[in-house]
Amino acid sequence: MPPTQEWEAAVAQLWATADRARPGAVLARARDLVAARTEGDAAALFELASAHDFVGEEEVAVGLYEHALDAGLDARRHDEAVIQLASSLRNVGRPADAVMLLDVSPVADALAPAAAAFRVLALRDLGEASAEEVSSASAAASDSPYGRAVARYAAEALRIAG
Repeated sequence: MPPTQEWEAAVAQLWATADRARPGAVLARARDLVAARTEGDAAALFELASAHDFVGEEEVAVGLYEHALDAGLDARRHDEAVIQLASSLRNVGRPADAVMLLDVSPVADALAPAAAAFRVLALRDLGEASAEEVSSASAAASDSPYGRAVARYAAEALRIAG
């Protein structure tokens, strides 16, 4: 069953007001969104995964993203789930899995620069990408919805290596 306009409006409201300083509130609102859908609903699982990711619980997010992808997401959420799962995999110390995911799960052209940047960051973690490649990928993804996250991760990756 596709999400309703009312449910999508509640999702938009969650993200418009999400505050990392109040992780419990973010997770509670995300759980409410899940409760409003049928069990195993892909979109609801994705939003819950995103909430866990947002509050820094990447380990939990990884499993939820995987379940959401397996349950069958619409094109937009699928592409976002691939990118966000790859980022979370990298953050929990699984950069090779992030690279593999991005290699087998192409995303729409609009998000391709972000996916490529997260792939380069994971390769950097594996010692297989140069500082120049990280900088270039970060710059290419700067206009994407993930631009700030990529820039932050790139700066961290270059600082650690430098």
